[in-house]
Amino acid sequence: MPTAIAVTSTDLVLPATDPRTPQAAVLPPPETRSLDASLADMQQLLARHGHVVVVCPTGAPPAIEHRLRAVRALLESDRIALVRTDLPPLGTAVLVRQLRQLAGCDFSPGVLASAARLLAHYIYAGAVLGSVSRLDRVPVSLGSHLKGWLPGAHFAVLAGPTPQLVRLGAGEERLAGPEFGTELLLARGQLQTDWPTTTLVPAWRIPGPVHETPLPASSPGWWGTGKLVEFTAYLPDLSVLHQLVSSVRREACHWCGMELIGDRCGFCAAPLPPAAPPPPDHGAHTLGPGSRTGPYALGPAAPAGAHARALGPGTGTARAALP
Repeated sequence: MPTAIAVTSTDLVLPATDPRTPQAAVLPPPETRSLDASLADMQQLLARHGHVVVVCPTGAPPAIEHRLRAVRALLESDRIALVRTDLPPLGTAVLVRQLRQLAGCDFSPGVLASAARLLAHYIYAGAVLGSVSRLDRVPVSLGSHLKGWLPGAHFAVLAGPTPQLVRLGAGEERLAGPEFGTELLLARGQLQTDWPTTTLVPAWRIPGPVHETPLPASSPGWWGTGKLVEFTAYLPDLSVLHQLVSSVRREACHWCGMELIGDRCGFCAAPLPPAAPPPPDHGAHTLGPGSRTGPYALGPAAPAGAHARALGPGTGTARAALP
């Protein structure tokens, strides 16, 4: 059985893109489930799947994280990964679906858990807001706060991968979009606007139809207002996701032994130790001043980012994309 992908809310479970995409396990909130029942739920998942990767947004109530850590500690299990993400609710749901897609592939639990940080870098999550007066998760200037009091003022906000805020209107600044092929997912709140479909789609060169889903219940709290339309651009193709994760070198965690990509273990959160400096090459001095041994002496190295070309220009290597 594939590694189980678990979530802390039903809002984070989007419809599967194909019949092979595994379902996500929804862990009930602590206020509706006793600790003993939560332990039993996790034991069943471990017995059925072997390993569990739990995606828990940083914006979730603290009681949820406390329950998850208590369950992992009481079970004394090193087969439970707690993955935190700063993405807004719709972006988190997209990340969860991508992990579900990859769970059906040949990746080990450790690679799957640590891949979440890599995938988040390729998710463009934002919203159109009717007010930014209560927005505290994206930097907002004093001028934008003051403009938010103007009647009819709307703002386009990008939470990640690079935060950005622009006021919509004449001569508006463009949101920095992806330089690779994506699809767009919308979730409409109380704000009446077609800006994502009429302006954002052509600006970001998004082909095909725009998909829509109900607004997550936690979105108004995350964005500071219910007058919003949340949007997320993402990589939809499983083959591209697979190539992206496969292109990153795998390491073994020095603490728990799990496989990982990037600089941090997805299960125990131990950082990857810095690489030891190479030993001095005393023979290099025989070649003369400024000479080098190795492949650099033969000419330019192969261009970096060969695996990333499938995503389009400007993406760089997958390793460099790790936050």
